Amino acid sequence: MAERVRIIGLDPGLRRTGWGIVESEGNRLRHVAHGVIATDAKATTAKRLTQIFRGIEEVFDAHAPGTAAVEEVFVNKNPGSTLKLGQARGVALLVPAMRGIAVAEYATNLVKKSLVGAGHAEKSQVAHMVRLLLSAAGPLEADAADALAVAICHAHHDGTRKLWSMENAVRRGAAP
Repeated sequence: MAERVRIIGLDPGLRRTGWGIVESEGNRLRHVAHGVIATDAKATTAKRLTQIFRGIEEVFDAHAPGTAAVEEVFVNKNPGSTLKLGQARGVALLVPAMRGIAVAEYATNLVKKSLVGAGHAEKSQVAHMVRLLLSAAGPLEADAADALAVAICHAHHDGTRKLWSMENAVRRGAAP
C-alpha cells in the first residue's frame, strides 16, 4: 500500500500568497484545502511579511502538511518587485523549515510542464488542469490554483524520486 502524504504548495507574493494542500497516495491525489493570504497594501513591507508568516502558520496549524513545495522566484524586469517577491518567498520557506518539514523548490516552468506539458503554458491552462485533476476543489482564485499546481508537481516528482530510489536499492541488492 502506498504511503499517504499531505503536501502544501505555496505560491509566494508580497500582495497575495497562494496556498493549496493535497493528499497524495500512490498516483492518486485528493484536494484538502486552498486559499490566499492577502496582505494590507498600506502596511510596511515588514508588517506584510509578518502577515504572510502568520497566515502560513495558521494553515500549517489547521491542516498539518507533512511536506512543502514552494515556487521559485520568477525574475522580472523590475528589481524592486523581484526583491519583494524574494522576501515573501523567504517567509514561505521559513515556516515549514522551522517546523522541521522538508521543503522542495520548483521553477515555474517545471510546474507548468508537469501539469500542462509545456513550460510556457498560460496561467489559465494551469488552472484548468488543476480543476481537472482536483475537481473537488471548486472555484479557484489564480494564486490558489498556482499553489495547488506546485503541490501537484511535487507529488509527481516526489513519487518519481521515491520510485527511482527503490529501483536503485533493488539493483544494489538493498531492497526494503
